[in-house]
Amino acid sequence: MYTSNASGTFGSRAMWAAGYRAAGTTAPPVWPPLSFDAMTETPKAQFKRWLTAPPRPHGAVLKDRTVSNLELFYDLAYVAVIAQASHHLAEHVSLEGFIGFGIVFTMLWFAWFNGSLYVELHGREDGRTRLLVFLQMGLLALLAVFTGEAAGATGPQFALVYALFLALMGGAWYSIRELDRAERPEFLRITGIYVTLMIVSTVVVGTTAALPEASWRVSVWAIFLAGWLGFMLLGSRGSDRQVEGILPTDSLVERFGLFTIIVLGEVILGVVTGLSAVGPDALTIATGSFAMIIGFGFWWIYFDLVGGRLPREGGTIWTWMLSHLPIQLSIVAAGAGVVNLIEHAHEPTTPPETALLLGGSVALGLLALIVTERSLEDALRLQVVYRPLGAVLATGAAIALLAGWLAPAPWILAALLVAILTALWFFVVARMIRAGAWGEQPAAPG
Repeated sequence: MYTSNASGTFGSRAMWAAGYRAAGTTAPPVWPPLSFDAMTETPKAQFKRWLTAPPRPHGAVLKDRTVSNLELFYDLAYVAVIAQASHHLAEHVSLEGFIGFGIVFTMLWFAWFNGSLYVELHGREDGRTRLLVFLQMGLLALLAVFTGEAAGATGPQFALVYALFLALMGGAWYSIRELDRAERPEFLRITGIYVTLMIVSTVVVGTTAALPEASWRVSVWAIFLAGWLGFMLLGSRGSDRQVEGILPTDSLVERFGLFTIIVLGEVILGVVTGLSAVGPDALTIATGSFAMIIGFGFWWIYFDLVGGRLPREGGTIWTWMLSHLPIQLSIVAAGAGVVNLIEHAHEPTTPPETALLLGGSVALGLLALIVTERSLEDALRLQVVYRPLGAVLATGAAIALLAGWLAPAPWILAALLVAILTALWFFVVARMIRAGAWGEQPAAPG
């Protein structure tokens, strides 16, 4: 399959690529192949290769890859950015505030999606990948400064920094397109479209910094996001086993699970912020405790129902990935609502905006979970567990929304939401036990 030249090294990249394509493999060996005289390579040459080796090409999926410390560090940068967005929503609990938050959070999620998917599909344990990730983190730290008022006063600065992030990721994806020219020409069309859209997005978002009205700027951001989400939804219509070089792997599932844990931290932070603002007494502590259990309930349902479980291959993997956006958005929104809930703990009824934010967030998360669980391999393997879940989760969402609309006393609202999540979890457990699948490890990659 491989050829060697007179100096004892493997042949050119084009010959290497042609070799694995002719053999019909879908996951080529990691490039560059080791030379026969690698042991005699000078330290300077080794360092240069470590710093400048190209990314993994399309199709070089590492099924046994584990999430690296670098990726965990990268996710922590989003803690600062998301906290700013959540804090702003907590101070502006209204329909307008929620819409602005939703748009800004989706922009942050899209940034995370791009950075994480690039490392998952093309990253290496080398200097090039490290530098790319650290450059992203530097921009994210600056972005966090302007995120709190991104839908208002600091929108121009947010737009400029975000455009720089898009430009950086556009350059990274362009490097993959150049690899595809020699190694995976069948992916040239999709990488060409993706890079073009990243360039257009950079220009569009950057241009919004010059718009005189914040409402115009946010509207353009919403159109930008709708275009991207629509483009990605097109991927869910594919039926090939390998869609755009993406295959379900344990590391991909772990990446989305870890980001879910990151946003769950906003619920804990909301409880601490709320208690710190009002001074804890018996009632506020009780209210905060129930609110914290809402976060626990999200964790239990997510990780027992869908966490660690592989999505199906083909276009369904895009549906699975995109369904995490409303789940994670709803958790952060709930964390913002918790702050207000605790601050009004002594009032006979919860303020309507706060109650609808909390009840609506739980409802949105449960409805999104229906899409996620139907995208799993286990939804076919464990039909006795997953078949009835759609109706049950939808019922739980309706009750949560009703609880928010009724706006009872803060501690009662929190207790009702906890009861809903607890009942749903017990339903899942009962079905798992009946299927003999309780406590088993999620299905491994095929």
